[in-house]
Amino acid sequence: MTDSRHALIIANDRYADQGLKKLKAPAQDAAALERVLHNPQIGDFEVEVVHNASADLMRRRIQGFFNDRRRADTLLLHFSCHGLKSESGELYFAASDTEPPLLAATAVASQFVRGCMSATRAGRSVLFLDCCYGGAFSRGSASVRASGDVNVLESFAKDEPAGGRGWAVITASDSMEYSFEGDELAENSAPRPSLFTHAVVEGLETGEADLDADGNVSLDDLYEYVYRHVREQNPHQTPKKAAELQGELHLAHSRRGGIKIVAIPSPSALQAALNSDEFLRRQGAVTELCKRLQRPELPVAEGARQHLGEVAHDEVQPLADLAAEALSTIRLAPSPDRLDFGRIPRGSTPPGKSVIMQGPPLARHCVVQPGQTWLRVDPTRDGMEVHVDTATPGHLSGDIALKGVADESVIHVEAEVTPEAEVTPADGPPQTGPHLANDSTPPKPPPQDQRRTVVIDASRIPSKPKTPPTATEPPPTTQRRKRTDRTTPSRRAPALAGAALALAVTALAMLFMTIQRGVVAVVARADAGVNGNVEDDIRAYGALTPLIVCLITGAAALVVGAFARHDLDARREHYTKQAQSGTQTLTSVAKGLAIPTLVVAVLAGIAYLVGSAHW
Repeated sequence: MTDSRHALIIANDRYADQGLKKLKAPAQDAAALERVLHNPQIGDFEVEVVHNASADLMRRRIQGFFNDRRRADTLLLHFSCHGLKSESGELYFAASDTEPPLLAATAVASQFVRGCMSATRAGRSVLFLDCCYGGAFSRGSASVRASGDVNVLESFAKDEPAGGRGWAVITASDSMEYSFEGDELAENSAPRPSLFTHAVVEGLETGEADLDADGNVSLDDLYEYVYRHVREQNPHQTPKKAAELQGELHLAHSRRGGIKIVAIPSPSALQAALNSDEFLRRQGAVTELCKRLQRPELPVAEGARQHLGEVAHDEVQPLADLAAEALSTIRLAPSPDRLDFGRIPRGSTPPGKSVIMQGPPLARHCVVQPGQTWLRVDPTRDGMEVHVDTATPGHLSGDIALKGVADESVIHVEAEVTPEAEVTPADGPPQTGPHLANDSTPPKPPPQDQRRTVVIDASRIPSKPKTPPTATEPPPTTQRRKRTDRTTPSRRAPALAGAALALAVTALAMLFMTIQRGVVAVVARADAGVNGNVEDDIRAYGALTPLIVCLITGAAALVVGAFARHDLDARREHYTKQAQSGTQTLTSVAKGLAIPTLVVAVLAGIAYLVGSAHW
């Protein structure tokens, strides 16, 4: 998460007024929610907890929480306390010193909270309300917060925040329901989180709230998960949501074991071969599944992976080994898996380090989760580029978690951020910034192992045994030149696409010539009367030759265009974005010209064959 994220948790379970029943859940609510929100691998929030505060302190903390924010900030405010309704129907949040007859003076009004949310400069504000709304308290078997008919969502949603800033409110229950602290929570039972907060914590901590399996828990994901969880535990409690947001709001990273892809099952004939009694048929089916596993279409590859998993578990040894070997190719293989930025001056912007994701497309498809706030990851064509924030001096050590469909991996990152005035060259004592600025001698290059950030994909070149470096190793400039040569963009697909378009234009020109000569031949046949023969006239005016050329060039345009598309899909990493876009455009235009031309040419040929014998 790159934005600044702040959370304020208000939990009140002790009240001076004897009429307000003691609550058991808020203390547990605050501790559990603080743990998951503060975890950098989950919520990555800066969390403040206010426990059993007075009404005056609550107002101070709330207003201070929303003041002095930036547009990039995301704010989350959580209430776990009694909700009280005034005689006029306004909602108040109970403080430790709240006196029900004096709500305006001793409780926090929802209008005050709404005003703070409207005035903040923060880009997005989220409010969680784990309390109910009213003034009556039940003495039944379950410990109840309150009941009533005030509409809390209207209390917050009727005034849209200034400047169109995004906001959202999620409540533990609607206006006519209780908010329960467990199913059967007795007076002397051990405290535990309420149903609502327990669902929030569980969904974030386990990652199960990531319903679309995209690696992040959005506000919509979390609400849907909480709604289902609470309704399953207690059908009489219904969480509600109101929001005015532009785009998705990601509340947390997902900690699920991997990502999910909706698989396309293998063809029925292939599945039948897998179940055959003949060993050779089953072997051929497994070989075909291994090929499908390498396909760029991820749902197809995922379907093959699932079938190969069954083969590796249930089949005889030779076929099981073949399936297991194929499955090993889709393990996450970042290269390198350890990055060391060395010593970096504070406040500088060091160049990013590249990580190449190797293997087939299914192996490269993963979710990237930086474990620390000073890490930033940008996707690239071949993998990712890692950057570090140098705002704070000191030793930085962290991990980037990678989660794929069937595997997990970690990239370890190290850096040493030095004070601003200190710059450490490759060798020699530390020197100051001004000294370097006036020094005409260029700094020495960093050690070789720190500059090798581009890794060759081993699946595209023959493997060679590794040998230790020797004194005859080429200088760094030579190595850089070789890497540049190997990554020169290819021009094959654009050339094929251009040829396909030229063939399609030729086919269209031949069609026009055929039509022109055919019309002249038909007119000549009509002028000849009963003695005329259309077949002779068509041959005499040469209408057949351009028709044949049209059919050949039109079909060739489709074939060449298909080759261009195939080469682009198979070797996409060898083409620039401009080349990819140009190839797709040219092949689309060629296809759009060739197909109608072929259809008309075929119809003309059929008309000639049928009509020449009768006219």
